[in-house]
Amino acid sequence: MISLASLFRRTKADDETDPTIEVSAEVIAGIDQSETLKQALAERDSLVQLCLYALDRARSPGVVERIEEGLAGIGVAAIRPDGDLFDPARHEAGGTVPTQDLTMDGVVAETEVVGFADRGRLLRAPIVTVYKARQP
Repeated sequence: MISLASLFRRTKADDETDPTIEVSAEVIAGIDQSETLKQALAERDSLVQLCLYALDRARSPGVVERIEEGLAGIGVAAIRPDGDLFDPARHEAGGTVPTQDLTMDGVVAETEVVGFADRGRLLRAPIVTVYKARQP
């Protein structure tokens, strides 16, 4: 006859064959990993913003280049749209420069402040100077 106590006594072998315990452990591990991932991504975003802040204040071209290279290494690309058609959805106009060449009207003449995108997500629009055709 089986005693009542033996029904409640579990062994390691019982746990290893119980699929409920495996699923529960995976769910708990997934929750822990999800929270850790969210925290890591939030910390990455903060560090990227800190790098952009430092980049804006760097006086040495070598330091600027090194920070940009480091950012590019993690998927944050500098945006210098010189020669592209001005797009108000992607660029901020800082000023205009007159041109007599009608084909250059609306084209970015130069980038005043570099923009950045993180794997395609715009972090900061570049501030640009745009060619504007002179009126005859």
